Amino acid sequence: MKNISTIIATIALALGIVLLVLHFTNKQELNKVASVVEGDGAGFRIAHFDIDSLQAHYEYYKSSLEEMKDKETVAANELQDLKNRYQRRIKQLQDKANTMTYAEGEAAQREVAQMDQSYRTRESQLMEKLQGEQVEIMKELRTQIEAYLAEYNKDKKFAYIISYEPGYIVYYKDSVYDITSDLVKGLNTKYPAKPKK
Repeated sequence: MKNISTIIATIALALGIVLLVLHFTNKQELNKVASVVEGDGAGFRIAHFDIDSLQAHYEYYKSSLEEMKDKETVAANELQDLKNRYQRRIKQLQDKANTMTYAEGEAAQREVAQMDQSYRTRESQLMEKLQGEQVEIMKELRTQIEAYLAEYNKDKKFAYIISYEPGYIVYYKDSVYDITSDLVKGLNTKYPAKPKK
């Protein structure tokens, strides 16, 4: 029985020594990290720009958005015209329903089903096309912003330039490193608004 107590005491002592060594080793590592962070900060600065301000003042973005709205209106009008034509045809078939033979009634039902399918297909095509164009516009805008920021940060004064959008991951931003106005001015100069068609 005495041997078990001695073994447990020895294991406890060994674990205590290991914990102390780990504790002091981690403190030394933390002190090293803290001294790097407390440096002058010249080597690591993060700038930011506000997405909502950029969208409100970047003329190319606004003209691209207007162009997309125009395309959406054209698509909506096309679908409405198609729907109106189909409704007129359905009304014609309903007016004749009392005088139709059984075969004519079945043909009318097939025609209505075909019109419905045609409408859904065209609606799907238009929505897919609009979504593709919207993705392309967003890619183009992202490319413009990245190209301008690469030029803007040629002197490497910022390690990172991030976008800020209220309600997302960034909870605090220092206005000292806000480059939104520089970005808007530069983008508007380099990429003017699209001319109206």
